[in-house]
Amino acid sequence: MNDENAFYFGSHEPLPTLPVAVWGTGNMGRAAIRAVDAHPGLTLAAVVVSSPAKVGRDAGELAGIDRHLGVPATTDVEEALAVLGGRGAVAYTASGDLRPDAALADVARCLRTGAVVVTPALYALYDPRNAPPAVTGPLMEAARAGASALFASGVDPGWGNDVLPALVSGLAGTVDEVRCQEIFDYSTYDQPDAVRMLVGMGQPMTYDPPMVAPGVPTTVWGGQVRMLARALGVELDEIRETLERRPLEAEVTNAMGAFAAGTQGALRFEVQGVVAGVPRIVVEHITRIDAACAPDWPTPPDGGAGAHRVVVAGRPRIEVTLEATDEGDNRAAGGNATAANRLVNAIPWLTTAEPGLYDGLDVPLTPARGRVSRAGRSTP
Repeated sequence: MNDENAFYFGSHEPLPTLPVAVWGTGNMGRAAIRAVDAHPGLTLAAVVVSSPAKVGRDAGELAGIDRHLGVPATTDVEEALAVLGGRGAVAYTASGDLRPDAALADVARCLRTGAVVVTPALYALYDPRNAPPAVTGPLMEAARAGASALFASGVDPGWGNDVLPALVSGLAGTVDEVRCQEIFDYSTYDQPDAVRMLVGMGQPMTYDPPMVAPGVPTTVWGGQVRMLARALGVELDEIRETLERRPLEAEVTNAMGAFAAGTQGALRFEVQGVVAGVPRIVVEHITRIDAACAPDWPTPPDGGAGAHRVVVAGRPRIEVTLEATDEGDNRAAGGNATAANRLVNAIPWLTTAEPGLYDGLDVPLTPARGRVSRAGRSTP
């Protein structure tokens, strides 16, 4: 595996397109279908769904594309994998938040067939070097058996905390701190169970949100901190966590329902990579259910509903903010789309890699060659 990220341009010779199955049609799955459809080196071969109500529906309809793609959704995993013919790729976008063991088994099953796999579902695999052997062992065995490769990534954790800050740091002379921020209004995030139960929005202030229980942020985001330390060539003394929570001052209502006054309305935490007693690499989340809550905390520079920001403190001080929109100017959907594109665009490179597990610093970025104003492609 490479120790430094670089751009990957691939072969200039025309190559046969790679068949791809997209497993899951939720927030990430819709974006993944669009990403496969847009890529000149990939072809959508199958779509796997869990809901019987979606069976037979065209992938274009499920992905919000204004035309049919000729690929009906199925619940038959064996059929979908067989269509790949022992090659190609699976974009595994089914959620692993509440079913990590099942997601792990699904990914191993795909690898064993000979398909490379890209997924946002397995947080532990965002940093495979430090993932538990109980997780990496079965996947390595499956990758060797299928001569296949796996890349797990997202936004945050994902490119917002690994390749983006690594690239930005290359513009610095000296670095005092690298801070990666996700600043989001979760009223726009179409995951009510996760927002209420995992994040704790609308819950009493005595409720302990599982997402920020002691040790959990390090489990999920610590791998990103360690990857950045590797990229910057520093040894971490320890990883620390901080947490702040704020209540709503008044009841608010959004598409997920009512959130009562006095319940949790905002949450802020940091996962800090400490060098010589000083936090030098920081992943920070500032999350609200209403823009008026915790007004003294950082907000997106343009006042919008969400942004990802990298701040490199040093000489010079560098700040880069990325705001993405999709599915009707929704920033949560825009973030999902960037994560799906990062994964799907990595597929051609993964098919050339040795069998194994790869992270965000191993897998190079691929410029959008061949995807500029292509005839026959839609822009949802």
